[in-house]
Parts: sequence; structure tokens; C-alpha cells
Amino acid sequence: MDNKIPNMDYDADEVINEFKEKIKWPSNKEVTAVVKPTKLPLRILLSVLITIVVGAGAYYMMLPAFNIHDTQMYVYFVLLVAVFIASFALVCRANKKIERKEYVKKKSLIPAIIIGVIVAVMAVGYVTGVTLFRASSYSELMQVSDGDFETDFDDISYDKVPRVDALRAHTLADQQLGSLSEYKSQYVVSANSTQINYKNTPVRVAYLEYADFFKWINNTKNGLPAYMLIDLVSQKVSAVNCVEQFGEGIKYSPTELFNEKLYRHLRFQYPTALLDTPNFEIDDNMHPYWITAVLDKTIGLFGGTDVKGVIITDALNGESQYYDIEQVKTDKSLSWIDVVYSESLLIEQYNYYGKLQNGFWNSIIFQNDVNIASSGSGNIAMDDDVWVYTGVTSSESDASNFGFILCNQRTKETKYYKNAGAMEGSAQQSAQDAVQNYGYYATFPILLGIDDNPTYFMSLYGDSNTVKGYAFVSLEDKTVVGTGLLDVAKSDAKALNSALENYIDALKEKGVASDVNKDDVIVDENEIEGSDNNVTENPDNNTDKPDTNTGENANSVTGEVTDIKSSVNDGNTVYYLQVDGKYYYIKVTDAMEVLLISKGDTVTVEFEKSGDTFIPATSVTVK
Repeated sequence: MDNKIPNMDYDADEVINEFKEKIKWPSNKEVTAVVKPTKLPLRILLSVLITIVVGAGAYYMMLPAFNIHDTQMYVYFVLLVAVFIASFALVCRANKKIERKEYVKKKSLIPAIIIGVIVAVMAVGYVTGVTLFRASSYSELMQVSDGDFETDFDDISYDKVPRVDALRAHTLADQQLGSLSEYKSQYVVSANSTQINYKNTPVRVAYLEYADFFKWINNTKNGLPAYMLIDLVSQKVSAVNCVEQFGEGIKYSPTELFNEKLYRHLRFQYPTALLDTPNFEIDDNMHPYWITAVLDKTIGLFGGTDVKGVIITDALNGESQYYDIEQVKTDKSLSWIDVVYSESLLIEQYNYYGKLQNGFWNSIIFQNDVNIASSGSGNIAMDDDVWVYTGVTSSESDASNFGFILCNQRTKETKYYKNAGAMEGSAQQSAQDAVQNYGYYATFPILLGIDDNPTYFMSLYGDSNTVKGYAFVSLEDKTVVGTGLLDVAKSDAKALNSALENYIDALKEKGVASDVNKDDVIVDENEIEGSDNNVTENPDNNTDKPDTNTGENANSVTGEVTDIKSSVNDGNTVYYLQVDGKYYYIKVTDAMEVLLISKGDTVTVEFEKSGDTFIPATSVTVK
């Protein structure tokens, strides 16, 4: 018997690899079996419930409008589909079992198609609204008529125009709030204010915000107690106490959280409306409201933004009412509303008008008759409405304007004026150069007519954001400048008139307007000073009463102080003491003793001249 030795000529590694190939787990690509998960209806139900919960939370935060013109709605639906796919994969344990993963992949085809359809609809909607194909439609969003400068600007007097801009108004309001101990530790003044006409006086109204989250917890039950009213002419600031005047605070505002947050409150009331940013306004009785423009997309799905209506919301109780835009324009009971069309929307529409009248390619290549709004804009009060003012220049941004426009923020009425001259930035620089040794800055200019001469008016301010003087610059010749400074003139009225007198002299020296008569232009300083009382905190208390002078002479009054108020005017704190039904006001720097006066104290107030309700005092003495 032959004993043969087995053949040992083989590779051990090869044998081991063959064994591994036989017992290894198959890869994803090698799996062909598709296993349907057990209890499938229950898993689908769980996926739907997860999607509803996540979708509700997303809706509460995103607040999309259920409107085909809102891109946020499409994003929201894509999110819902994605959440359903992910949740279905999790409840099916597709991450643990490969055969179920293949099943989920196959069943996700329909949701994927839905996402594709949504993206395709958005793409088509966007393409059908691009200016390349719809230039004519965009140019017709705004209708522009020619205005007559001499006629339209005839009633706008330099002593009635705003002397502070939004930034300076916020500074004044912030200073005033700091002097009110009951507010300053809990609230701050919102940087968002609205310029309106209140009884033919340009003012800004600014709501308060909670200083921080913990201040919100401490005060949200009663809401915001007041809002700030800034007279842009007299620069007087008042804190209007809503609790005292209307019995409750402002419960709905952008500074609130949860359901009282203004935008969320509006979305729940109007789930399909395209909402613009709400504006804070007051009616003729000082009642606070939120004015929210309802937008429409008139070109394609997402282009041609315009306003189709307005929602008026009571800031105190949250009640809202929708009005069609045509009713807002014509209904006299709604004429107190000033801001419906935002400045950005009006300028955007004018730029479409100026650039696309002769077609898209002309705006790019030939640029015949192409013009755009210049950088920067201001506001003018005219016909008891607020108008946006901005210059018009070429698309190549020339150093000068060849005209300017006025746009009504309530009706969108737009007028074009063919008055060429310096751009607003150049006028600002000319004013600053005239006072360069003081280092003052100039506000964005307001256009006026000084004896039918187009003129830029600006306030000059220092590092403290308080008004230091005024400047007039000719639109036609920016080297014609007139300035007046408070430090030199010693009063606001004198500084204003001094600037105008210097400007008229400069006009005559340049030969621009040799026939201007100062007496026809200069306003009496007493009238200018009297404008400081245009806006009062409670108009219902402005009843005339006869003088009750119990002092030693006709220019003094002695009596009990029944009310004390304060404001910041021209950077100075002014106290108002109510004695015998009238308010006597004096600067703290002129009578430090007013800081120690309390309600119920008996005082003697001396004054030079009497008035109706507000009387300037020369001294105050505590008895």
C-alpha cells in the first residue's frame, strides 16, 4: 500500500479569501430583494404625525403665506415633503435593514417627483416675470406726471419742514426716554420710526421695545405702556402714555414674542396675504395703529411687486380691518394714514419706469432716455400727505441731477420736475465745507422753493447728533450757500433766519436771483418759536382758559403745580410745569431748581409774554 503525501501546492491566503467571499454580508448594490416592512399603515401614520408636528413648528417660525406668489410657501412645502421622506425612512428602520432601505427608496419616488414639480413651477414662474421678457409691464407699474415746481412748492415754508432726520429723531427720543424713570430701565426706543403728518405737522412716531428678554417677561402682560412722538420742526419729544389716555398698553408689536408678535398675529388673521413690513402710525386722536400694506405680484409669479390693499391693526387690542387700496386713496375717513407704499418700493418702481420704457436691451446697450433715482431720499409734507423726494440722474451716475421726483406714500401719485442741478450728496458736501472749521455734518437735503428758486435745506449737527445750525444750498449752483449757527445766533429761530438771509445775499452776489426781497421770504421769529408747540401730548387738554395771575404783577403767576412734564429740545432738557391750567416751560440750564419741584408744590413763575397753553418762563421759584 502506497502511502502518498497530499499535494500541499496551494496558497493559504487564496483559500481564506474564498471563504470570506462565501460568508460576507452583501453590499447595497448587490441586494436585489425588496422587503415590505410589517405594520406598514401604522408606520405611514407615524410618519404623517411627525411631518405634521415638524410642519406646525416650521410654519410658526417661517409664517409663509398660502399664496402662489410667495416663494416661502414653496420652500415650506418642499420642507414638508423632505420631512415625510426622512421620517418614513426612520420608522421603517431603513438605516438598520438594507432590504427595507430599498423599499423606502422605491416608495420615495412620488415625493421626489412632487419636489421636482414644485421646483419646476418656481423656475417657470420666475422666468415668466424677468425684465428681459416683460420690460414693458415693469415700466408701467408706476405712472409719472409732470409737476409744476412754482405751484406745488409755493405753500412749503422753510420754517415748517423737518429739521431732524430719522437718526437724529431717534437720538432725541432716546434722550427723552432716559429722563423718564418709569420707562428707562425696562424699555428702549425702537430704531424703526415712521414719519407722518399729525395735524399738518411733520412728526415721527416710534414704538418702544423691551430692553431684554427678562424685561419682556416682566412687562408683556400689560404690553408697552407708551410710544414716542417727535416733532420734527420744534424737535420736542413727548412720551405718549397709552395706559393713561386709552386705558391699556400696546399689546401687539414686533418686539413681542409668541402669538402677540405683530407679524405672527397678522399671519394668523390673514393666512393668504402677502404682507409688507408694518408701519407704526397714529390717528388724529393719537390712537396707535399698525398699517400693513398687502402686496401683489403682478408680473409672472414673483415679479412686479405692487400694493393691492391695507390692513389697519389696533396696536392696543389687535383688531384688524382690511381695506382695498382704492378705498384708502379716496376715503376721507382714512386720510390720516400716511405711509402705505414704502420708500424702497416707490424708488424700485420708478427705476423700472426710467430704465425700461424703451425696452430691456436699450437699458443695457443704447441707454436712450434711461434714468434712475439718485442715491438717497428724503420726505416732504405736502397736501397733508408724506411724499418721498429723490433726484433723478442718468444710469451712469453723473455728478448732477437733471430733475427730481415726488412720490406720495399713500396714493403712489408721482410727479417729475425738470429742475436740473447738483446731486444731494454734492449739496451736503457744500454745506459741510461752509462750516468745516466746526466739523459739522449735514442731513440729507430737503428741496424747497425760496422765492421760486429751487433750494436744498439741511440741518447741521455735531458728534452728539444734536442740531447746531442750518444751511441752504442752491440746486442750480451748489456754490451758493447760506448758513446760520445756533452758537452764534443764540436761538433756533434766529439761526434759521440767519441762514436764509445769508443764502439770499449769496443768490444776489452770484446773480442767480437779484430781485429776491428778504421781507417776502423771512418769517417772523416769534412765529417760528411758536411752532415749538405744534404737537402736545394730550390734545384734549388744550382748552383755552383765562389768565389767573395771582402774583405781584401781570408777568408772573403763583399757584400749585398740578402736572410736570419734560422733553429734550435742541439737546436741552426742558421742564413743563402746569399751573392754573397752563404749562410754563423753561430749560434746566436756566433754572436748576425745577429738578427739585414735585407735583403739589407751590411755585411762582415769571414770564415775559402770555400765551394760550404753553408759555415760556424766565424764572421759577418754589414757595
